Amino acid sequence: MRYGLIAGNGRFPFLVIEGARRSGVSLSVAAIREETDPGIEQEVERLTWVGIGQLGKMIRFFKSEGVEKAIMAGQVKHVQIFSRAVPDARMLKLLLKLPRRNTTSLIGGIAAELQSEGIDLIDSTYFLQDSLPTVGTLTQRKPNAAESADIEYGLEIAREMARLDLGQTIVVRGKACVAIEAMEGTDATIKRAGELMRGGKEARKRLKLTSGSLTVLKLSKPDQDMRFDVPVVGLPTIESMLEAGATCLCLSAGKTLMFDREQMIALADKKKIAIVAV
Repeated sequence: MRYGLIAGNGRFPFLVIEGARRSGVSLSVAAIREETDPGIEQEVERLTWVGIGQLGKMIRFFKSEGVEKAIMAGQVKHVQIFSRAVPDARMLKLLLKLPRRNTTSLIGGIAAELQSEGIDLIDSTYFLQDSLPTVGTLTQRKPNAAESADIEYGLEIAREMARLDLGQTIVVRGKACVAIEAMEGTDATIKRAGELMRGGKEARKRLKLTSGSLTVLKLSKPDQDMRFDVPVVGLPTIESMLEAGATCLCLSAGKTLMFDREQMIALADKKKIAIVAV
């Protein structure tokens, strides 16, 4: 069985390569020129560079490599996909068929194109099962009563966000929604919430916030497609929380990847941040 990797930005593709290597699997990698760290060339033997819009070139590479199953790992910025990509004929045809111009529709379309060529897009966590948390508190400190109440409130918002196909990150304080992720990403959302809290008494009054600290929820959709857009957290998440003054992080058990898990939990313990998977 030959596996392919569609590599976006960040460390996710590198972790997939490491996980595959531990399983004795060598990957054929299609690296996205606008996003992927060039250092990936040192990690694999078979690689080609493709532009974001070069769907045809990517499929031809996988076919030439005999790829039967492919994994998509690493973010591709929304603005890159819908504003800066120069599509080839195959991508253009796909874009014209999309019911909505969002990431879910786009990647679902790419998965269908791969499937039409006999290539199955499989779970992006296929080689990273150890990085998925199980239900329970992961840190020394459990969420306190106020944080637990904010988690319950945030879970209600998350269900509605899933229906609307919006972002995965919610920041709550005193059962009030401070920030919801749009296109900026998790860390920027957390930092934006912190900036709102530092806006002075008038800003807090307008937000109708009660006392307490910020709670961050990074959640998958109830019907999360594990092939793409899987929630990811790591050390930068905790660092952003510290900058924003957030004290609790809630994750979806079994559906959120924790990069550098041990270091992440160690830093959270040191800073008295609670991490819980639900």
